[in-house]
Amino acid sequence: MILCIDTATPVCSVALVHDGKILSVRNSQEEKAHASNLGVFIRQVLDETKTTVNHLDAVAVSKGPGSYTGLRIGVSMAKGLCYGAGLPLIALGTLQIMSSGMKQKALAWLNSGKITGEVLLCPVIDARRMEIYVAVFNFNNIKVQETAAIIIREDSFDHLLNRSQVIFAGSGAMKCKTMIKHKNAIFMEDYVHSAIYMAEMAGVAFHNNGFENTAYFEPYYLKDFIATIPKKKVL
Repeated sequence: MILCIDTATPVCSVALVHDGKILSVRNSQEEKAHASNLGVFIRQVLDETKTTVNHLDAVAVSKGPGSYTGLRIGVSMAKGLCYGAGLPLIALGTLQIMSSGMKQKALAWLNSGKITGEVLLCPVIDARRMEIYVAVFNFNNIKVQETAAIIIREDSFDHLLNRSQVIFAGSGAMKCKTMIKHKNAIFMEDYVHSAIYMAEMAGVAFHNNGFENTAYFEPYYLKDFIATIPKKKVL
């Protein structure tokens, strides 16, 4: 029984998973509400399934990259639960979680003939200005291009697009669409991120004892946090 938490993207999501089966899930795209929603969602999925924290075998959290504040919220909650109940902590890469979710719809596209040949999955998370967090995976969810923070340009993915179709999805996909006009670029515009896509990966990590040192674990920010000045002047 694994509680999955993902607050790395604009979606705040919690899922309770038992042997790979989704028992309960809560998702919200409400802006700047991760802190207020996360605890409520955890209580709701536990109550809905008549489960307590003591029934859990582990807590899995999306480790980043992504929103600095969102990651702090999710990881802090996960570590608190693990400390309080003596549970192991599983940390999963956010972009690989997204790739797992993208694969489900991409397979339907392959079966229908909408896409053919070699296809790569490119989850992208919006960062500041024209920057994105990105990695590229094949259909086995194996990383073929390492995670990076890049400034999106028209030719940013030509080395991949010139030889295969690439599916883009995530909060940074529309930013990519404004720049990338290659015929092999496909945009999964209705992709909605969710902790349910952590289920399979969390199960594998659990059975392989892929646990973190709860005391020392920190999110994978990829870049240093940069504070901004509010636009509204405070007197």
